[in-house]
Amino acid sequence: MLSKRILEIPASGIRKFFDLISRMPDVISLGVGEPDFPTPWHIRENALYSIEKGFTTYTSNAGLLSLREKISQMVYSKYNLSYDPKNEVLITVGVSEGLDLAVRAILDLDDEVLIPEPSYVSYKPCVLLAGGKPVVIPTKFSNKFKIKPDDIKERLSSRTKAIILCYPNNPTGMTYTKDELSSIADVCKENDIMVISDEIYGLLSYEIEHIPFSTFLKEKTIWLSGFSKGYAMTGWRLGYALGPEEIISAMCKIHQYIILCAPIMSQYAGLSALNSNSFIEIKDEFLRRRNLIVSGLNSIGMPCLMPDGAFYAFPSIEKTGLSSYDFAEKLLLSEKVAVVPGNVFGDCGRGFIRCSYATSVEKIEKAIERMASFLKKI
Repeated sequence: MLSKRILEIPASGIRKFFDLISRMPDVISLGVGEPDFPTPWHIRENALYSIEKGFTTYTSNAGLLSLREKISQMVYSKYNLSYDPKNEVLITVGVSEGLDLAVRAILDLDDEVLIPEPSYVSYKPCVLLAGGKPVVIPTKFSNKFKIKPDDIKERLSSRTKAIILCYPNNPTGMTYTKDELSSIADVCKENDIMVISDEIYGLLSYEIEHIPFSTFLKEKTIWLSGFSKGYAMTGWRLGYALGPEEIISAMCKIHQYIILCAPIMSQYAGLSALNSNSFIEIKDEFLRRRNLIVSGLNSIGMPCLMPDGAFYAFPSIEKTGLSSYDFAEKLLLSEKVAVVPGNVFGDCGRGFIRCSYATSVEKIEKAIERMASFLKKI
């Protein structure tokens, strides 16, 4: 009764693991990929006010023009990139929908999409559901989990249509410098490769300034971003896509049949978010936590690179001799600390775990203590 395509796609490794956690009390979770802050009050207030004013209808399929205009103004002011709010900006139900729309809008059957790994769990399934073929570009701890132009060239074929980039990255926290992005863009331009650039963590880039990929290859880039991470608005499900008119129009065509529009109250909340700098406080707190957790992990013998952004650390557990899943499961059962096995982000994640520091300093300190105790037992 079911589609073969659906049967071939595994369930999310993250959700499967966290089914275990839901049945256990007093767990310190370093697993959930969302800020532990409530959405700032002025954002919530504007959404409530919009409901009180009776703004409870559909919007344009593309989203409130006022929100699209505000996004367009923001990216021009911040990055000197110009997008027409009327036909080059689309409001989506989170970046997840934006990704789905992007791959469905550009892929034909068996078109290949390059995906650097470790990568967010949705990328491969979305490509497969669109009829495409994911082609993995493996990365390593030794090269800071980054790809280079030659890595792309080695995996090109006559069917290569696009590459999906995510920076700052989930799960590794790495990002790219201006020169690194420019060299990747040169290869994409030379080989006529579309770029789907997931920049949802762009506001949470620390020492390295975040630079949109559109800076280098605007005419071939679908820029995906949103409000979930930087503004602590995960449950509002609000994202946006920026790109060439032809592509945004195609994405909107799919969007209008399956979604119609993002919720109007979420869109008013997004307007309020863009009128503030509330993300700065969130970023400063994550920076403090990042330094704490990376220092702690390295001190107990779990080698960990310093993340450039997002709110994830990706330490190696290779010395323990355990698989990523076994390590995470045993740690949970023994010490009640929840982490995500690195292999759910692809084969390149084997021998690693993802630790989210989107939790309090107190919990991070306790988690490190418990992990140290666990390491002594194995």
